[in-house]
Parts: sequence; structure tokens; C-alpha cells
Amino acid sequence: MAARVIVIGAGVVGAATAWSLAREGASVVLLEAFERGHDRGSSHGGSRIFRHGYTEQDYVELSVRALRGWTHLEQVSGRRLLDPTGALDHGDLAALTAIAEAQDAAELPYEWLTAGEAVSRWPGLRFEQHVLFSPGGGRLRAADAIEALLDAAAAAGADLRFDTRVTDIAETGDGVTVTASDGVHSADAVVVAAGSWTPELLRPFLNAQGVELPTVRVTEEQPAHFPLLPGPADGEAAWPSFVHHPTEEGVTGAYGLLTPGEGVKVGFHGVGPQVNPDDRDRTIDPDRLASLQRYVADWVPGVDSTRPEGISCLYDSTPQEEFVLDRVGPVVIATGFSGHGFKFGPALGDVLARLALHGEPAAERFRLPVASPDA
Repeated sequence: MAARVIVIGAGVVGAATAWSLAREGASVVLLEAFERGHDRGSSHGGSRIFRHGYTEQDYVELSVRALRGWTHLEQVSGRRLLDPTGALDHGDLAALTAIAEAQDAAELPYEWLTAGEAVSRWPGLRFEQHVLFSPGGGRLRAADAIEALLDAAAAAGADLRFDTRVTDIAETGDGVTVTASDGVHSADAVVVAAGSWTPELLRPFLNAQGVELPTVRVTEEQPAHFPLLPGPADGEAAWPSFVHHPTEEGVTGAYGLLTPGEGVKVGFHGVGPQVNPDDRDRTIDPDRLASLQRYVADWVPGVDSTRPEGISCLYDSTPQEEFVLDRVGPVVIATGFSGHGFKFGPALGDVLARLALHGEPAAERFRLPVASPDA
């Protein structure tokens, strides 16, 4: 009999996991607390950065694996999901050199440019002295990607249930029970990929097992879209995704990319206030928005910094911004995506499906810390 697995959460990680499990022949039920395509979590919106630009080999390898997954999903769905705009990193030479070395190890192409050379190619941006261009990066069509993952999971046999909130997870003698608003579900394993809701949902179960998660801070982040100005940067080809690693005193690191039809999205990474995901009003903070506008006026001259459209989204962040991908008994844990998890969706789905079906561990970087014998 095929393994029965419950997946909690229909964001990018949960949807990708359901697809991977169903392709493996598992009987899958996906439970999502809100309506399909909702905007209360971390996966909504029109675009996300895709990049290989990491200093850690585990993440670079995961990004390569994800690229294969997105390409396969495009073939399965018949939808274009990844626009190969390229990805830029600029600023701190040590950070850029480490990224280049990690891409060397993965045999990924890149190009070094001066600030002047970069401005001549991408006049909508201003750069610090050192610029690294990675042609394998680009832009994911985020909302379309979620829909493609959910459709592919359903086509492979997954049972998708929305407006179904999970309230309890309990281990049984031969598996797990999940209590939800539509009743009690039994399974061989459960994958908890509920984004910013995951730590609180898991806490009673993990406490009973004597297991602690790393601290996961849930924060409300506030990027914004800025309209393009008429001129040489008024077009999609002028906008690769970009990450700024600043060396100038007083400059906060930022990221950005073009969202077609909405403008250039720019944001500071992981600087928002801590919130309860069920109790936030999503009001745009004018002081934080003004700070972002000042950055954009200085570093993104190809947009109108005076006309921002603020966005509210959630991060679930661990102290070192490391993912947590591990298993405790019949419960598979997916949390700590720290604002940089979306690009890895199909690869994360494969990792979590293997944990659920075969107990195959993730890379060591992503596992829970082992408790000391004297603890």
C-alpha cells in the first residue's frame, strides 16, 4: 500500500513537497489554512529572485537542483516560470569573491565588471566598485509558480484542501494524527511546511519529544514596487535581479528585481519588526518606507523613488538564516527560510519528500542540532 503523507501548508515549499510526494506514488493530502493563492504568508506576489549567488556550497548545489526542478515544472505545466534576466551582486569584494569561488566549484559561469561597465549595461542601477554578473540567475514568476506546483501535485494525485486549519499534531503507534478544521487525519508521516505558523504549530509535539527548534523569528518585512522612469532603463532587458552588499558606512544591504506590470521591487533584507502571523494589520510604516525611498533615490536611479507601492510579507528566520529540514519521528520539519527560500522550491520539495518517505536526511547544514548527552 502506498505511504500516506499529509503536507501542511500550500506555499511554495508545501506545494513543491506535495508534487514530489505524489510523483513518488505516495497518497498525499495537502491542508492549507487559507484560500488558494492567499497573500497572508511568504509566497504571494508576482516575482522572486532566482540566483546561484551563495558563498556556501550546500546552497549553490541546492540552487542548481532547483533550476532543474523549475525547468521540469515548466515542461509539465506548459507555463513560463523563470525569466533568465541574469543576477548581479555588487559591493563588498570579499563577499563577491566567495560567491565566485562557490560558483567555480559548481562550474557555473559569471563575469566580473567595474561599476562603470555595469552602469553602461544596466543604467537603471548605481553600483559600488566591484560587480559580479551571473547569467544563470533571473526572475521567478512567483504566483504562476505556486499555481503550477499545485496543479502538478493535483494532476499527480494529491488531494488539495484549502480553508483547512491544522490545530494539533500527535504521534501514534504507527504514524501520526493531524487534527484540522475538517476533522482528524491519520498518516504515516506529516510534513509541516506552514511558513511563519510552523514553529507554534510544532511546539507542543517537539516539547513532548524533548526536541528544540533553533529560534525562529517571525518578522513583517516591507519592500516596495517603484515605477520605471522613461529613459534607457525603461524596459525588461535593463533589469537583472540584484543584491547589494554595501561597504559604504550607513548603507543597508538591499535586493531588487523587476516585476513586470508593477515596477521594480526593492527591499531591505530581514530588518522588520517581530510579529504574530495571525495578528498583524499589514499597515505600511511610513518611516521604514521613507528609509527605503532614500536608498532607492541613491542606488536605483531608473525608477521614481517618490511613488512607492509598499508590500507586506513575512519572514521566518533562524539566527544564521539557515533552513531547518529534518525529521522527528513521523514529523518532517520545514522552517527557517529566512526570506531566501522561494527560489529553491522544487529542490526543497524533493528533500522533504525523501525525508518523509525514506528517512533520507538533508545536508548536515539543514539538520536540527543534536542535543548534548548532559543536557
